[in-house]
Amino acid sequence: MQGKIIKGIAGFYYVHVPGRGVYECKAKGIFRKEQIKPLVGDNVEIELLDEADRTGNICRLLPRSSQLIRPAVANVDQALVIFAVTHPQPNFNLLDRFLIMMQQQGLPCVICLNKLDLDQEGRGQEYADIYNACGYRALMVSAIKEQGIGPLRELLKGRTTTVAGPSGVGKSSLVNCLQSGTVMETGEISEKIQRGKHTTRHSELIALEEDTYILDTPGFSSLGLFDLEKEQLASYYPEFRDYEADCRFGGCSHTAEPQCGVKQALEQGKISRLRYDNYCQLYRELKDKKPVYR
Repeated sequence: MQGKIIKGIAGFYYVHVPGRGVYECKAKGIFRKEQIKPLVGDNVEIELLDEADRTGNICRLLPRSSQLIRPAVANVDQALVIFAVTHPQPNFNLLDRFLIMMQQQGLPCVICLNKLDLDQEGRGQEYADIYNACGYRALMVSAIKEQGIGPLRELLKGRTTTVAGPSGVGKSSLVNCLQSGTVMETGEISEKIQRGKHTTRHSELIALEEDTYILDTPGFSSLGLFDLEKEQLASYYPEFRDYEADCRFGGCSHTAEPQCGVKQALEQGKISRLRYDNYCQLYRELKDKKPVYR
């Protein structure tokens, strides 16, 4: 019987089998012997121990299409990066860090601007336009008012999506909103994975439909730039690409050099000042970091 690991705690793995529910499983000893650790998101084959008690053993891992290091999860298709339009005011430098981190891991990103119902100044569309112009997909939603949820559901459908974003932006409300009205018996799943005394907060997959999952993770307040050199940073700003050929110097940093195609595009309004200022801040941070000797 095949399913997907939706949570792993203290040696127990909770496997969602479409149409049948969630089974509490242990990994067979062969995994320890071969030093293979099952991950949340892994598609697995299980053998039943007790159908009534919904217990079994994981006997085989199916091939992974992808594997993330942070969070440790397999077979993720995309990232949903959630920020609030207001309350709290969006930290766009942090948003760019998230986007860079996801690009480093090869994940396409959808940006979700929540709390549209509180956007009295109408800034949400301006923010969405900035990132849409950079090649990202940016949506505005209100989890509380259930505005914009339909288009978001369509972008999630048939995929496994990791949810990222800082605390206080309404991630939990949005995840709960996405779960409402689905055909899944989410109560049964929740009851199974909360069984026992496992109370530590772990990443877990939430089944929205038979083939649609989201990975709920703890919030972040800051992010470092991992394994990135300052010369690589510009490649994570896709809107720069069309103008780099106009730079006078090869390897232009787009910060202090004269006759820079990127800075010229900035002055012409073709590149967002907000994004460029974030780039410069991150570039200085990378320039000033101490080298790591190995």
